[in-house]
Amino acid sequence: MAGKGTGSGGPEGRIEGANILIIEARYYDDIADELLAGAVGEIEAAGARYERIAVPGALEIPQVLVMLGDGVFEFDGVVACGCVIRGETSHYDIVVNNANHWLYEAAEETGLPVGNAILTVDTKEQALARARGGREGKGGDAARACLRLIEIRRQFDERQS
Repeated sequence: MAGKGTGSGGPEGRIEGANILIIEARYYDDIADELLAGAVGEIEAAGARYERIAVPGALEIPQVLVMLGDGVFEFDGVVACGCVIRGETSHYDIVVNNANHWLYEAAEETGLPVGNAILTVDTKEQALARARGGREGKGGDAARACLRLIEIRRQFDERQS
């Protein structure tokens, strides 16, 4: 698969007790199912827990992340799963740019580690190729990134105490 990295990028150990929220855009159910399978597999393999919430599309993912910022919900990190497929209009560019910009803006605002599996592709075939593969697909990649960031935060917290 083009663009597949060779490094693990994942946590160095198990992330026992971490609670992760998976925010999944269900606009393309089959793609969302593949991303979810990879993310869940990686989270469970790391010894972490997860909860899921579904939203209609990629633009709604950052809005949920902002809702977490009030501290009412206790999550150690977030995995964002979704897909935007290029169409015949400029709507694709608007959704891709805003969803990703707002996602990282919300991550910065809340301080929550975020793994991003919002696919941006030209065709459904490309999306499925990237989403499939279980833990080796993009859902697994995003979960590994989130888990590693949680691990780094824990290391920083230990240094301060």
